[in-house]
Amino acid sequence: MSQRYGGKFSPSGSPNTAPETPPVIGARKTKIGARSNALFIAPLPIALFAFSKPATGLALSLAAFGILMAAAWLLREGLKAEEAYESRSVARRPVVPRKILAACATGLGLGLAGFANDVGIVASVLFVVLGTGLHSLSFGLDPLKNKGMEGVDTFQSNRVAHAVEEAEKHLTAMSDAILRAGDRALERHVAQFQTKARAMFRRVEEDPRDLTAARKYLSVYLMGAKDATIKFADFYAQTRDGKARADYEALLTDLGDNFTARTQTMLLDDRSDLDVEIEVLRDRLAREGVTART
Repeated sequence: MSQRYGGKFSPSGSPNTAPETPPVIGARKTKIGARSNALFIAPLPIALFAFSKPATGLALSLAAFGILMAAAWLLREGLKAEEAYESRSVARRPVVPRKILAACATGLGLGLAGFANDVGIVASVLFVVLGTGLHSLSFGLDPLKNKGMEGVDTFQSNRVAHAVEEAEKHLTAMSDAILRAGDRALERHVAQFQTKARAMFRRVEEDPRDLTAARKYLSVYLMGAKDATIKFADFYAQTRDGKARADYEALLTDLGDNFTARTQTMLLDDRSDLDVEIEVLRDRLAREGVTART
């Protein structure tokens, strides 16, 4: 039986409208948007018109097309790395400066395309300079220094970086798997759980001493969540079983609450350590005869 479409903004306001899923807390707008995606389309005319040129022009044009497509890919990867860098209070600069390489590759590709079209050496060099410069102005450069690394034990921070990298792989697998369920509300629920998990990641990155307490959460629990998500998504896509859906959502809620509680415990432990340090310093000052002004 057909059902009349309606919503809260429709003239009749149907009561059958499903409740809106709350937004994901802490979500960031991605930098990978239309501008960067357009760079995958812009070089296409070079490839299309390349076949109307003689052999040398064809080879140069196709080379320029390949370099420009590689530049677009480097930019996308550079933007991803920059987002990861900005989302963390403690982070290392990217090992490979992808955005800078993308700018150089864009300039080189444009210069090569110009040379293939017989614009001359001077104009081709100008294309290289302008292409590199405008790309850098449009998308910026890669982060060139570490952030929040002062006083951080390098060995411990490397252990944390490896643990977080593995944990992120589990979250990525969860995102990929839940897409197979074909349910937007479930996708947002998974995203909300991931936000809580990443709050723990950031906590451990800020204080690597917390890694021991969080290791089980970053490995065992996230691996279990990933496996449960894969099995649920495949089952739910075929059966649309309401009880399985409710059980899976309850699992996500419980896991998220446990991650949040563990993160809060880490913060309380850090506060206790801070209080101890303050009391020790006050005692030392008192022994030296230094008192606070009133």
